[in-house]
Amino acid sequence: MRPHSTDPSDPSDLSVRTADAVARLKERAPQVLDAFLALAGAFEATGLDPHSRETVILTVATRNQCRLCVDMHEAKLAALGPAPAPERLDALRAFTLRVLASSGAVDDAEVDALLAHGYTRRNALEVVLGIGAYTLSTFANRMVRAA
Repeated sequence: MRPHSTDPSDPSDLSVRTADAVARLKERAPQVLDAFLALAGAFEATGLDPHSRETVILTVATRNQCRLCVDMHEAKLAALGPAPAPERLDALRAFTLRVLASSGAVDDAEVDALLAHGYTRRNALEVVLGIGAYTLSTFANRMVRAA
């Protein structure tokens, strides 16, 4: 693995690290890369707004300790500008962690807490899609030592 700078906001370093991760996956398991790209594309097409999608991704990446993913998606979130409703994203982060901790077996009160922040039942299921896509990515990145 190439050493990387200590500045995660360095776009050149992030570009090199990302290209390295993609090359490693493409060489060792192209189907995994293809599956991730398909899932990530589907997640991008959900009804979740960009801040919400990045919040789900960062929650998964942080939990799974994928430094590359954290750095990449922190940069993407920063580029979006300030979140219009930070408390809404906090509720989404908490819901995402609960879905992960319970393997999807969240109770009605947890779903209702998400709905109270303007999300829908469809959005709750879209969180599962994001978890699936970025669990695949973070696990694969760690296995090929790209994280």
